[in-house]
Amino acid sequence: MNETLKVIAERYSCRDFKNEMPSDELLQAITEAAIQAPSGMNRQAWRVIVVKNKELMQEMEAEGLAYLAGMEDQSSYNRIMERGGRLFYGAPCMIVVPIDPTQYGPALVDCGILCQNIALAATSLGIANIMCGYTGLAFASGLRAEEFSKRLGFPEGYAFGCSVLLGYANTTKLPHVPDKDKITFVE
Repeated sequence: MNETLKVIAERYSCRDFKNEMPSDELLQAITEAAIQAPSGMNRQAWRVIVVKNKELMQEMEAEGLAYLAGMEDQSSYNRIMERGGRLFYGAPCMIVVPIDPTQYGPALVDCGILCQNIALAATSLGIANIMCGYTGLAFASGLRAEEFSKRLGFPEGYAFGCSVLLGYANTTKLPHVPDKDKITFVE
């Protein structure tokens, strides 16, 4: 098996991070891998923002939890609380990817491709990670959405697309078992 396929097979979603920040050198390598992602018509309708500010991450996490707690359907909130009550699982940093909502469909697809580059690059460098849509809950209420967008330096008009939490695993687990029944060949 070549190295790329090995990294893909070994990657798992970390939900228990140490309080140890990856080096700037590793974060730079991960972000450079991110921006090598292809995008429709090379629009690159995304940005890559590395967040190392723990206070800001804690505020965003608290806002997201408050949003979940206020929802009529409490299933997501209860699941998070059963897992320790942390949306960001103690990750010391994250990469937030805002997108241009005027190109929403293609930009969201491109955002997913970029985040997969982040996850695989991080894994290849020994950095645990998890793609985290829950970060978007911090942007769900209008007032805090504008505040967080400004504090993170979103370009004018951009909206949250996705994020990837990064750090070193406190505990590890095996990757999910791929369901090969999901594969079909049409000849």
